[in-house]
Amino acid sequence: MKAILLFVLAGLAEIGGGYLIWLWLREGYSGLLGLAGGMALVLYGIIATWQVFPSFGRVYAAYGGVFIIMSVLWGWGIDKKTPDLYDVLGAVICLVGVTIMLVPRN
Repeated sequence: MKAILLFVLAGLAEIGGGYLIWLWLREGYSGLLGLAGGMALVLYGIIATWQVFPSFGRVYAAYGGVFIIMSVLWGWGIDKKTPDLYDVLGAVICLVGVTIMLVPRN
């Protein structure tokens, strides 16, 4: 459960940070949003180190799948872009991949 919470927190920091920088550079919002976005991205890097998995590569590969799922949800909730069948199918495939990667093994 702790691992899932950390993946979600890291995902929110990364996606939220990237989104704030997007608003600053692409949409002309205040540079303060860009600064807040940069701080959120640093926080993302810190949160990811709290995972209990011993391998950096495995954590980041699994996080990539979680990131895809969260990005689809972000687009749906924040950008109001309803995911289509292929978005949902891709997210489900990623979830299966993350589950396989994080299975405990020797």
